[in-house]
Amino acid sequence: MSQAKITVIGSLNIDMVTETDVMPNQGETLIGNAFSSFTGGKGANQAVACARLGAAVTMLGCVGEDTMAQQLRDALGAEGIDMQYVKTVPHQATGIAAITVTEGDNRIIVIPGANHCLLPEDVLALKDVIAASDMVMLQHEIPLETVEASIRLAYSLGVPVILNPAPAVRLPEELLAQLHLITPNEFELAIVTGLERQTTPESLLEQYPHPIVMTAGSNGAYYKAAEGTQGHVTGHKVEVVDTTGAGDTFNGALAVKLSEGAALEEAVQFAVAASALSVTKLGAQSGMPLRKDVEAFIQQASH
Repeated sequence: MSQAKITVIGSLNIDMVTETDVMPNQGETLIGNAFSSFTGGKGANQAVACARLGAAVTMLGCVGEDTMAQQLRDALGAEGIDMQYVKTVPHQATGIAAITVTEGDNRIIVIPGANHCLLPEDVLALKDVIAASDMVMLQHEIPLETVEASIRLAYSLGVPVILNPAPAVRLPEELLAQLHLITPNEFELAIVTGLERQTTPESLLEQYPHPIVMTAGSNGAYYKAAEGTQGHVTGHKVEVVDTTGAGDTFNGALAVKLSEGAALEEAVQFAVAASALSVTKLGAQSGMPLRKDVEAFIQQASH
């Protein structure tokens, strides 16, 4: 089997996590318990997930002119991800997520920074990179006009696109029709399509006219293939440590399997197993599993 070539167009952030017993009131200063920083951003996370699962990954995005940019380049480069098309934007800060964790609950402020400097012309200039890909992956943490331009370009080149529409915004039907697959959760699907949320996930999928995989957390995922076949892959019971990055792991696993020619049901089964493994460790990227671990987990679960 030849190695899947996946291009990820998306965000690169540094996640800054503060842990505290009590959330401070306005104007109040408290002593917290711990601080840590991780490489993140949905684009970077999905790129790492794909690389760990055996794909050759190229990242397209923007970072600022600061030390955090180097932290991201070093971390993703160490995963074997091609970072040559990640642009440094002068006089701009790298994107960050300021995360405060109290009693397992989190409050997050995202500052997009350089991520909002990835423009349609940046993607169009890399037409040859996209043309050489087996799959393109997109999310909504870069400008929407860039997402739309990327979908149209890949579609014109005959390269399939997986869109993870988070954070969710309404998308035109003409654009949805150009996607190989969309991977929302139930809430995101209602926003993206303007459909009312239905009583069951199956009824929501029936209303959506194109291929889709709808994630459902611990309940696994629901899918509808191009020929209209629907199915549900149940989740795995695991010891949950940290759910951050589970969705990005799912998307990466799905993209890798589909790029290798797997049928949708098999790809979803692989993605559900990969995301289940990812929640058993701390950190979004640090918890992402290797290919051999996912395959061993699937084999063990089947007995």
